[in-house]
Amino acid sequence: MSSMSDLVFLLLIFFMLTSTLIAPNAIKLLLPQSSSRTMAKQTVTVYINENNDYFVEERKVAEDQLQPEILVELNKANQGSEGTVVVRSDKNVPVQYVVNVIDAVNNINNETHQNHKVLLATSPKK
Repeated sequence: MSSMSDLVFLLLIFFMLTSTLIAPNAIKLLLPQSSSRTMAKQTVTVYINENNDYFVEERKVAEDQLQPEILVELNKANQGSEGTVVVRSDKNVPVQYVVNVIDAVNNINNETHQNHKVLLATSPKK
Protein backbone atom coordinates (compact mmCIF):
# COMPACT_ATOMS: atom_id res chain seq x y z
CA MET A 1 0.00 0.00 0.00
CA SER A 2 2.84 2.40 0.75
CA SER A 3 4.29 1.91 -2.75
CA MET A 4 0.99 3.10 -4.27
CA SER A 5 1.05 6.30 -2.21
CA ASP A 6 4.69 6.87 -3.17
CA LEU A 7 3.74 6.56 -6.80
CA VAL A 8 0.89 9.03 -6.40
CA PHE A 9 3.14 11.57 -4.69
CA LEU A 10 5.81 11.19 -7.39
CA LEU A 11 3.23 11.81 -10.09
CA LEU A 12 1.90 14.81 -8.20
CA ILE A 13 5.38 16.30 -7.86
CA PHE A 14 6.13 15.61 -11.53
CA PHE A 15 3.01 17.43 -12.75
CA MET A 16 3.55 20.33 -10.36
CA LEU A 17 7.09 20.85 -11.61
CA THR A 18 6.32 20.52 -15.30
CA SER A 19 3.31 22.84 -15.14
CA THR A 20 5.43 25.68 -13.74
CA LEU A 21 8.00 25.31 -16.53
CA ILE A 22 5.51 26.18 -19.27
CA ALA A 23 6.05 29.79 -20.32
CA PRO A 24 2.93 31.69 -21.42
CA ASN A 25 4.95 33.83 -23.85
CA ALA A 26 7.84 32.17 -25.61
CA ILE A 27 9.42 35.45 -26.70
CA LYS A 28 10.97 37.21 -23.72
CA LEU A 29 10.20 40.92 -23.61
CA LEU A 30 10.45 43.70 -21.06
CA LEU A 31 7.08 45.35 -21.57
CA PRO A 32 6.54 49.04 -20.85
CA GLN A 33 4.67 49.75 -17.61
CA SER A 34 1.22 51.26 -17.27
CA SER A 35 -1.39 51.68 -14.57
CA SER A 36 -4.35 51.43 -16.99
CA ARG A 37 -6.27 48.18 -17.36
CA THR A 38 -7.86 47.22 -20.65
CA MET A 39 -8.84 43.61 -21.09
CA ALA A 40 -9.74 42.40 -24.56
CA LYS A 41 -9.87 39.04 -26.24
CA GLN A 42 -6.72 38.89 -28.27
CA THR A 43 -7.06 37.47 -31.74
CA VAL A 44 -3.52 37.97 -33.06
CA THR A 45 -0.35 38.76 -31.14
CA VAL A 46 2.54 40.65 -32.74
CA TYR A 47 5.82 40.67 -30.83
CA ILE A 48 8.68 43.12 -31.34
CA ASN A 49 11.85 42.09 -29.52
CA GLU A 50 14.84 44.16 -28.41
CA ASN A 51 16.52 43.53 -31.80
CA ASN A 52 13.53 45.15 -33.55
CA ASP A 53 12.44 41.81 -35.07
CA TYR A 54 8.75 41.25 -35.74
CA PHE A 55 6.99 38.02 -34.78
CA VAL A 56 3.40 37.24 -35.71
CA GLU A 57 2.17 34.48 -33.39
CA GLU A 58 5.82 33.56 -32.60
CA ARG A 59 6.83 33.27 -36.29
CA LYS A 60 9.53 35.70 -37.37
CA VAL A 61 8.27 38.01 -40.10
CA ALA A 62 10.00 40.64 -42.21
CA GLU A 63 8.61 44.17 -41.97
CA ASP A 64 7.32 44.12 -45.56
CA GLN A 65 5.41 40.87 -44.86
CA LEU A 66 3.79 42.18 -41.67
CA GLN A 67 0.47 43.17 -43.22
CA PRO A 68 -0.16 39.91 -45.16
CA GLU A 69 0.83 37.76 -42.16
CA ILE A 70 -1.48 39.66 -39.79
CA LEU A 71 -4.30 39.35 -42.32
CA VAL A 72 -3.77 35.58 -42.58
CA GLU A 73 -3.89 35.23 -38.79
CA LEU A 74 -7.01 37.41 -38.52
CA ASN A 75 -8.72 35.27 -41.15
CA LYS A 76 -7.62 32.10 -39.33
CA ALA A 77 -9.14 33.39 -36.11
CA ASN A 78 -12.37 34.05 -38.04
CA GLN A 79 -13.33 37.09 -35.97
CA GLY A 80 -15.21 38.86 -38.77
CA SER A 81 -14.61 42.58 -38.53
CA GLU A 82 -13.92 42.71 -34.79
CA GLY A 83 -10.49 41.14 -34.36
CA THR A 84 -7.94 42.50 -31.92
CA VAL A 85 -4.22 42.70 -32.63
CA VAL A 86 -2.15 42.87 -29.44
CA VAL A 87 1.32 44.40 -29.83
CA ARG A 88 3.78 43.08 -27.27
CA SER A 89 6.82 45.29 -27.72
CA ASP A 90 10.01 45.42 -25.70
CA LYS A 91 10.20 48.71 -23.81
CA ASN A 92 13.46 49.66 -25.56
CA VAL A 93 12.00 49.37 -29.07
CA PRO A 94 11.59 52.71 -30.88
CA VAL A 95 7.98 53.83 -31.29
CA GLN A 96 8.27 53.68 -35.09
CA TYR A 97 8.26 49.87 -34.99
CA VAL A 98 4.98 49.88 -33.06
CA VAL A 99 3.55 52.45 -35.49
CA ASN A 100 4.46 50.09 -38.37
CA VAL A 101 2.20 47.43 -36.85
CA ILE A 102 -0.60 49.96 -36.32
CA ASP A 103 -0.25 51.10 -39.94
CA ALA A 104 -0.41 47.49 -41.17
CA VAL A 105 -3.66 46.89 -39.26
CA ASN A 106 -5.10 50.21 -40.47
CA ASN A 107 -4.26 49.24 -44.06
CA ILE A 108 -6.02 45.90 -43.53
CA ASN A 109 -9.06 47.76 -42.17
CA ASN A 110 -9.13 50.13 -45.17
CA GLU A 111 -8.70 47.38 -47.76
CA THR A 112 -11.20 44.94 -46.25
CA HIS A 113 -13.65 47.52 -44.80
CA GLN A 114 -13.33 45.96 -41.35
CA ASN A 115 -12.70 47.38 -37.90
CA HIS A 116 -9.86 45.49 -36.24
CA LYS A 117 -8.41 47.06 -33.09
CA VAL A 118 -4.80 47.39 -32.01
CA LEU A 119 -3.79 47.23 -28.35
CA LEU A 120 -0.37 47.76 -26.81
CA ALA A 121 0.40 45.22 -24.09
CA THR A 122 1.99 46.58 -20.92
CA SER A 123 3.06 45.17 -17.59
CA PRO A 124 1.55 46.49 -14.34
CA LYS A 125 3.23 49.53 -12.83
CA LYS A 126 5.10 48.74 -9.64
